[in-house]
Amino acid sequence: MKIFMVVGARPNFIKVAPLHRALSKCSNVVPRIIHTGQHFDFAMSGIFFEQLELPTPDYFLGVGAGTHTQQTAAIMVEFEKVIQTEKPDLVMVVGDVNSTLACALVCAKENIPVAHIEAGLRSGDRTMPEEINRIITDSISDQLFVTEKAGVENLLKENIASERIHFVGNLMIDTLARHLPQIDQMNLIGKLGLCSGDYILMTMHRPVNVDDLAGLTRILQIIKALSAEQTIVFPMHPRTRKNILMLGLLRDFEEVKGLKMLEPQGYFEFLNLIKNSRIVLTDSGGIQEETSYLRVPCITLRETTERPVTVEEGTNYLLPDFDTHSILNKVNEINAVKLKKGQIPAFWDGNTAERIVAILREKYFNSYVCDK
Repeated sequence: MKIFMVVGARPNFIKVAPLHRALSKCSNVVPRIIHTGQHFDFAMSGIFFEQLELPTPDYFLGVGAGTHTQQTAAIMVEFEKVIQTEKPDLVMVVGDVNSTLACALVCAKENIPVAHIEAGLRSGDRTMPEEINRIITDSISDQLFVTEKAGVENLLKENIASERIHFVGNLMIDTLARHLPQIDQMNLIGKLGLCSGDYILMTMHRPVNVDDLAGLTRILQIIKALSAEQTIVFPMHPRTRKNILMLGLLRDFEEVKGLKMLEPQGYFEFLNLIKNSRIVLTDSGGIQEETSYLRVPCITLRETTERPVTVEEGTNYLLPDFDTHSILNKVNEINAVKLKKGQIPAFWDGNTAERIVAILREKYFNSYVCDK
């Protein structure tokens, strides 16, 4: 049985790694990795393959950057060529990036079964391209694997048959739990002259925050206010750095005392930064999950989250008000009383890949043997 696994962006690699490892243990199952090239530079792609022990992709589509429409269309064209050359029995798509939607659409038109990993997540904000990708991908997928109970509820509300919905847990946590020893061995904070718990880690990359002068100026103001009291470590997404340069703001960022700007980090290095931070300030989705598992307070600068379990049970605080004063107040509250420790959500236990493979066996290849 031939199973294609589509990856295109950093979170996809992290989630596919344990699934590829689990499927590789099954006789007569051939898992093949299709890298669309949506994230194509080494810092955002290649190093993750090395650290996560993923094999070289069987196909690299080399699509690269572009508008959402251009990128989605280009992936569809290139992925269709692969499908027509080597028709798989099942295609697995992950998350909510353009690669996810594009490849699911091609499979739907070619009558190839699709399994969506991390299905059912909804922010309720249709201005986010990722939200459109989630909704459409779920509507055309055959099997939907869900990370939290809210995802099941969302899919049922959208009239998706319950037998197609599987609450299995979070593959990102599989990878994090497996590699904790390597993460702990990193000494990045020592090289930065920092100690565990004495800095705030910031990540910002969403277009609404980093694609214009107003958004980047707001981020700069937040950094200036926070850095008066504690060090800010800011690994910059390539998109963020490009826009800072283009808008002539680099010197303004460089002149902030207490700000350490970094290049994009490898998986181990970045998780080491998260694990040793006092607080994480982010607009990322996946980081809300990683901080909840690691019990690190996280302030998410977004009006909505598609991962409500991280707020309800984890360590995440949703802060829709981007006002600097509100952010300072929340940071001070966390520092003063060490607000909620949080708990690890159900099935975030490092065994999600095995649960997914067990369901796939039942649906598609029950006669095959899978070693434990």
